Amino acid sequence: MVDYTVYHVRMDCADEDKRPRLTDAPQPGNEGSNAGPRHRQGRPCAGLKSLAFAFSLLVSVGFASAQERTMVPVTVDGEEVRLAVTSHKPPGDGPFPTLIFHHGSTGGGTDPSLFAQLDARKPLVDWFTSRGWAVVLPARRGRGGSEGLYDEGFSDDRAQGYSCNASRLLWGAERALRDVNAITPPILALPFVDKARVAVGGHSRGGILALMWAGQHPDQSRGGVNFGGGWRATVCASAEVVNQELFRRNAARVPPSLWLYGTHDPYYSMAHSRANFAAFEAAGGVGAFHEFQPPPGRSHGHFIIDFPLLWGGTMERYLAGRGLPTKGP
Repeated sequence: MVDYTVYHVRMDCADEDKRPRLTDAPQPGNEGSNAGPRHRQGRPCAGLKSLAFAFSLLVSVGFASAQERTMVPVTVDGEEVRLAVTSHKPPGDGPFPTLIFHHGSTGGGTDPSLFAQLDARKPLVDWFTSRGWAVVLPARRGRGGSEGLYDEGFSDDRAQGYSCNASRLLWGAERALRDVNAITPPILALPFVDKARVAVGGHSRGGILALMWAGQHPDQSRGGVNFGGGWRATVCASAEVVNQELFRRNAARVPPSLWLYGTHDPYYSMAHSRANFAAFEAAGGVGAFHEFQPPPGRSHGHFIIDFPLLWGGTMERYLAGRGLPTKGP
């Protein structure tokens, strides 16, 4: 069953402990959303927005993990390149349960200055490392300091950004997946990685790549986490065809997966993302779809990944269900 409950932050002064809490409530006007339990009545506290937002930022504060950035030589498409890999580890020698997490795109692909930027995802990293996980973030060719050409489906005129041509977009996804296939074996060989407790995940394009890789290698991952995944935004008429085609690939071989999406996502509407999940299920995929409302004052649902207060409880239940740890040693 798909869980279409909308989660968001609420503080009621009537609550005895006066703490922010996650509540389940229907989102008025949200397309196709099933109604869930309503809020317990209470007088809204003054400063609700600032308190809720501040609390969401504090969730990942206060835990320092060891970080290392290396350039890993690989051969992909007959080309020898070095791909940038950033590793975060909790205290100790390991081996640790490990999340391999893949980055997304750069919006429309029209700003080359963004290509070299590192996708750090600090709130996500801190959430996992504080629970005893290592987190490894590889960067694909031409991204985040990696060598090689960044080309995951551009227009003929690269200044126009990513193409809307379905064939070119699918080619770009397959090229990116070859990068993932090239860099994953060296990551799994790292001495701190517990190969029996590996999960893969990603944000946006990285979310779809993580599930595609997991479907190709079902014995190498215990789970797949998809934050706002898709390959091409719905500004393109080809988005439905492209995204559903990619999510269907090897869907039946993907370990049970977790899909986390935010409302008001300008790239992927909730209706579009639910349709992608339905296509994944129809192809034999198993997963749980969760919808979250961004924190007050943060209307961009594509980046709920940066607010662990929203999805942390859901993530803990998912990891526990996959036999993976949710607390540090």
